[in-house]
Amino acid sequence: MSRYPRGSTALRPAPEAEESPPPPRPARRRRPARRWSTLLWVAPALAMYTAFVLYPLGQSVQFSFYEWDGIGPATPAGLDNWVAVFTEPELLGSVAHAFVLIFFYAALPVGLGLVAASLVRELRAGAFSTTARVVLFVPQVLPPVAAGIAWTWMFSTDGLVNQMLRAVGLGSVTRAWLGDFTFALPAVGVIGFWLSFGFCTVLLLSGIGKIDPSLYEAARLDGAGRVGEFFAVTLPGLRQEIAVCATIGTIAALASFDVVQIATQGGPGYQTMVPGVEIYRLTFLEQRIGQASALAVLLAALVLLVIWPIQRIGRHE
Repeated sequence: MSRYPRGSTALRPAPEAEESPPPPRPARRRRPARRWSTLLWVAPALAMYTAFVLYPLGQSVQFSFYEWDGIGPATPAGLDNWVAVFTEPELLGSVAHAFVLIFFYAALPVGLGLVAASLVRELRAGAFSTTARVVLFVPQVLPPVAAGIAWTWMFSTDGLVNQMLRAVGLGSVTRAWLGDFTFALPAVGVIGFWLSFGFCTVLLLSGIGKIDPSLYEAARLDGAGRVGEFFAVTLPGLRQEIAVCATIGTIAALASFDVVQIATQGGPGYQTMVPGVEIYRLTFLEQRIGQASALAVLLAALVLLVIWPIQRIGRHE
């Protein structure tokens, strides 16, 4: 018989408390080790970038304050080189021409690339659609030097462009396009447009492929036509791709050298002179390293200044 009344718990001994597990040990901090491992992976690329980008840029900034022919001793020039960059018409004109080329290298390829991508999207998947993509992208894989040579032949007096104009009865407007003071710069811009258009079209076409098809269906249910779908669905969905095309085209226009050097060498006169060709001329033909360095630093600053808002707009949701 139990010593304790049935149902009574007051006098019963308390059960032995179960031993609680020991508190977990704090995790060792591995952030410093991870940080060092990350730096080790980045170090080779950082070293190459420092050696071939940052160091030459610093040297250019230094040389921009000296008069130097590249061989003899350099003499301090103060701000004379910078004053020349902002006062000499030839140097300022080259920068202005580069900004004109932005229209042909960036604005026009993006605008027409959007139209072409929207039209190619409507094509059924098949041989014709694939061929259209290949034909559009072919100029991108050609070296700019080869494109400049080919277009120089086509823009000549008896070139393909003038032959086509004569064939349609427009022989009165034929001319040596790259040698004309009025049309030389637009002709160079056409070459840049031809090089950029295919890349922009293919990139925008791939961007259209990632847009949710249900958005187009919703736009159709709301009564939107082709134009309405383009502005309501396609254009907002391609914000990042448009930013990439505009960035690459703008950099190509401001830093253009190969096409202009092959096609016109900055002529006739200074009508197609751009900063890249002007820097080459000042450095290797006139041995004015100081002015060439000042113009190069200014060009790098302009590229960053123009690209920054484009990148901001591309990242904005």
